[in-house]
Amino acid sequence: MKRIFLLTLLSLVACDQQQEAGNPVIRHDISGDTVRDVTGASKKAAPAPSESPSAAFASACTPHFFEDVLLTDCVAEPGKHVISTALGPKGGAPYRSLKAYAGAVEAGSVAFAVNAGMFDKEGKPIGYFVQGGDRLKELNRADGSGNFHMKPNGVFYGSSGNWHVKTSEDFFSSVRDRPAFGTQSGPMLVIGGKLHPEFQDDGPSKAIRNGVGVDAQGRAHFVISEAPVSFGKFARFYRDELKVANALYLDGSVSALWDPAKNRIDGGAPIGPMLVVTRKD
Repeated sequence: MKRIFLLTLLSLVACDQQQEAGNPVIRHDISGDTVRDVTGASKKAAPAPSESPSAAFASACTPHFFEDVLLTDCVAEPGKHVISTALGPKGGAPYRSLKAYAGAVEAGSVAFAVNAGMFDKEGKPIGYFVQGGDRLKELNRADGSGNFHMKPNGVFYGSSGNWHVKTSEDFFSSVRDRPAFGTQSGPMLVIGGKLHPEFQDDGPSKAIRNGVGVDAQGRAHFVISEAPVSFGKFARFYRDELKVANALYLDGSVSALWDPAKNRIDGGAPIGPMLVVTRKD
């Protein structure tokens, strides 16, 4: 009964909350005829990107209440999952949405996917980005404005089931071998068990946010808020509930999740790079 209650609340919050700025995230129910954005307005559903056999697999994503905010935690486990980055078809333009990506790949092995860091007007990453072992963008150590440049920022990367989050400076000084995947974003949420020094406990800037962190067991936690949340509260969830020593902010307002097992695929404003978690054969 507790699980049913939580899932019911998850559905209600997704329909009733509105983002801080502009374009609302649209929660697509692949199995239905209509969808509702976070303002509650009905829209005609797009066709399903592909027939999904996902009902045979349990979702890797679980709802959690933390300080009166509903968040979804999707967990990748080294023995069960493979993590990769995606941007666009080889030689082509970025997909710009989870829906477009889902329509271009074989979805049967996908556990879930999320947006994966900040990008320019064309949807290309503005920071370090490695896809399939190929470095498409070098590490960005420049100063500037905006969340990406709220130092320290960081890199999520890995190879062969060994996944890590490090500050960009730590990554620059300590990582010599190119990983199989990597994406840079900012700011860091948690650094060595401490919150980013510029975060307030519950500041006025609130948005739908998502991030990633790796726990002591090596599991990667991809968390997305189902309602607008401050940086401080979002970071505390990683530190206090998930016990993650290092966590990285991926983005806000455009944050989106594809969870085939629950027939969920978020839309809205265009996104850039993506992180894809697939089940091992």
